[in-house]
Amino acid sequence: MKAVVFTLGCKVNDCESGSLIRGLQERGWEVSDELVPADLYILNTCAVTGEAEKKSRQAIARVRAVAPQARIIVCGCAAEKTPELFSKKQNVRLVTGARQKSKILALLDEEGVRLDEEDKKYDEMLPPVSFKARAFIKIQDGCNNFCSYCIIPYLRGRSRSRTVESAAAEILSVSAEEAVLTGIDISSYRDGERDLADLLLAVKDAPCRVRLGSLEVGVITPRLLDAAKCVRDFAPHFHLSLQSGSDGVLKKMNRHYTAEEYLQKVELIRLYFPDAAITTDVITGFPTETEEQFAETCAFVRKVGFSQIHCFSYSRRTGTNAAKLAELPAEVKSRRLHEMLAVAAQLRADYEKQFIGRTLELVPEERKGEYTVGYSQNYIRLYVRGEIAKKARVVAAQPFEDGLLAVQEAKGETNG
Repeated sequence: MKAVVFTLGCKVNDCESGSLIRGLQERGWEVSDELVPADLYILNTCAVTGEAEKKSRQAIARVRAVAPQARIIVCGCAAEKTPELFSKKQNVRLVTGARQKSKILALLDEEGVRLDEEDKKYDEMLPPVSFKARAFIKIQDGCNNFCSYCIIPYLRGRSRSRTVESAAAEILSVSAEEAVLTGIDISSYRDGERDLADLLLAVKDAPCRVRLGSLEVGVITPRLLDAAKCVRDFAPHFHLSLQSGSDGVLKKMNRHYTAEEYLQKVELIRLYFPDAAITTDVITGFPTETEEQFAETCAFVRKVGFSQIHCFSYSRRTGTNAAKLAELPAEVKSRRLHEMLAVAAQLRADYEKQFIGRTLELVPEERKGEYTVGYSQNYIRLYVRGEIAKKARVVAAQPFEDGLLAVQEAKGETNG
């Protein structure tokens, strides 16, 4: 029997899908993560934006085109948000939600809608099978922040965390050359009195590079940064969520910091890690955002000097507080997005130019034509001609594609 676990959305979904793949394999299934002919499909959906929901629904038609008679199970955030839209689809036999996904393995022959409301206890899943070069380690689920634009806390439930012992055991045992700690809000990671800093200390001797996933401003403290400095191979990359550089917009978003407080955290990071990559998210065209406030955001991101910005237009999510506000015209949202993308491209180029002629450590991820492609410790995408099978020291040479072209460091070279 053959199964497919197909994932849409975030790295947390990737981790959960990898766990389901392992569980199916242990039950004797042949499993793929691509839409190939199979007897069973588990679709792990996303609802972070309207477009993500649309793609989640379209995935069912894509499955039917590949396997017209196959059984389909739908889980994830889109299924949690509108289960009835999925349960009515042809060949969909079971709809579960975004929580307690480990239970799906016991429900393979069940039918109907089976949403689980449990959000008090962390769902300890099997170690995930990964088809990627980097290992993503889920350490936390749920969110307590309730940003006014975000539907995820209503779907994933409250924040809950894996034990330090369980998370550390998986990180210390990965065979990949990099482990990325991920979750819905890893800044809220708590195991009793222990927090993210304690987890970093527990894996300070990990045999692989350790990278943190997306962070909130409040978690950046000297204690966390001291712990990060203790990690043998820590990736100096901090994805520090911003969303807007205007205090007025931040307040409407229910983000609990000011632009000045955010900047202070960035400066603290750079005291500990002067070359750190500071990446972020920015929403353009939030309801009530004026031209002046958008200009404030553009000026602020330049002041910070981000290495990368993931920017996207505001997407209305029914059920959130921001959905009660009048949306800006589509052309305004689109124009601001393209302006921010242009700013982001220039900032990325400026950051990467600093490293031309310097030695970086490449973790290879894929081959693209004649190049090995992967990321440096500070999240610069690197292209190296030829085959590289494991982590290697390379010298950045020049801008290339969406990163830098690099060459393998000559033996004995110590440029850094």
